Amino acid sequence: MRLLVPVTAALLFVALQPLQAREAPAHPSNIPASGIIGVDDAMLDPAFWVRRLPDADRVVLDRDAIAAQNERLRRQDRSIHDLDALPATLERKRVAGWIEGLSKRPSKPLYDEQGKPVPAATLDDIVAGINLGAIPAQQSTRHGLVVHRADLRTFPTRLRVFSSSGDHDIDRFQESGLFPGDAVVIAHESRDGQWWFVVSSRYAAWVEKRHVAEGTAEQVAGYARKAPYRIVTGATAHTLYTPEEPGVSEVQLDMGVRVPVLADWPADKPVNGQHPYTSHVIELPVRNADGSLRFAPALLPRREASADQYLDLSQRHLIEQGFRFLGERYGWGHSYNGRDCSGFVSEVYRSMGVELPRNTSDQAVSPALNRIALGEHDSRERRQAVARELQVGDLVYIPGHVMMVIGQVDGAPYVIHDTTGLSYLGRDGRMARAKTNGVTVSPLLPLMFNATQTYIDRATNIQRIRP
Repeated sequence: MRLLVPVTAALLFVALQPLQAREAPAHPSNIPASGIIGVDDAMLDPAFWVRRLPDADRVVLDRDAIAAQNERLRRQDRSIHDLDALPATLERKRVAGWIEGLSKRPSKPLYDEQGKPVPAATLDDIVAGINLGAIPAQQSTRHGLVVHRADLRTFPTRLRVFSSSGDHDIDRFQESGLFPGDAVVIAHESRDGQWWFVVSSRYAAWVEKRHVAEGTAEQVAGYARKAPYRIVTGATAHTLYTPEEPGVSEVQLDMGVRVPVLADWPADKPVNGQHPYTSHVIELPVRNADGSLRFAPALLPRREASADQYLDLSQRHLIEQGFRFLGERYGWGHSYNGRDCSGFVSEVYRSMGVELPRNTSDQAVSPALNRIALGEHDSRERRQAVARELQVGDLVYIPGHVMMVIGQVDGAPYVIHDTTGLSYLGRDGRMARAKTNGVTVSPLLPLMFNATQTYIDRATNIQRIRP
């Protein structure tokens, strides 16, 4: 810490100066070899941040308040789909609107994983694969449950595409991810019969059919209401391997996933050939060979981090849950079996029962949360004042990115975020960049959006999950 203080102070001096005074900025003389400015090893331990809190375990929102906020989100936020409110029959106009709102033919050049341009004919075939002409005038609303973690795609294809020949991380056809037990409405089928266009509560996109089992509306809606249950509180948890029931073998459950517990399972009765006394007997959805839904018991080992209820929404839990992902590889749209910036904060809050919109653009302006808006007319003084008042758990938005506040050091806010990298002014006054490509701890104020503007200069909103 003795080495950190002068480094941080110098960086904050740069960040706090008016733009016009930055022609000859002061630069830190002590940027570490890692290139991650303002961070030492102690700061990579969640206990460092928890110890700084006067009342780390105070409940910020109780369960009733969280339930009310979630209901407000479903009612007021237009990015959220209320599946229970959908009619029993879907009209062609509604289905086509969902698909055409997402699956638009790319207008800019795209490159494949070998860095070669994607031919126009290939794109034409992909667009044709959405099969819009096959949408009937009316169709019965069909329901399903996700059985394995699954990618949501812009088009019904596994082809990975990128904006430049040198990029191999941000797949422009990757939208998001779904998790075991997520409910969906099945709206349309691709031309090749291998994909469904589905609507989940937070997103509508294409998913491979093999990841979804179709059931009745009662089966699908009822699964989320089953109790008792377990909440996954680790970054991930996995069911035990079983050859007897492959559909529930080594299933990955990500943070915040809720699974029903079969509390009446006989204590001495094997589950898929194994004694259950070292595990929780849970129930998971399974896809039959014909695509239909059934449920099967599975074993969630007690060694895997889970709880019998959602975690209390406290500053301690926000920090500790965020740090469970520390160092995980950045995954645009939940690719690489990881998550991106908005997915990261969503899953931290989901482990406490708080629902958030999927994307930063929707999270940042959601009317269901306590929004602090920042616009082009806000002075540097106001922005700096807001930064000094940031609280643990606050979500700070700049265009295309979100960060979660974990505390302050010497009056300067620090954040944890899932990011491709950090940019700052180097010793020579030029932009320097550390390619973190993962969940990262960093100071907020020195981060540069471009050569002349800091993140605070470009902050658009702060969402505060508070009463």
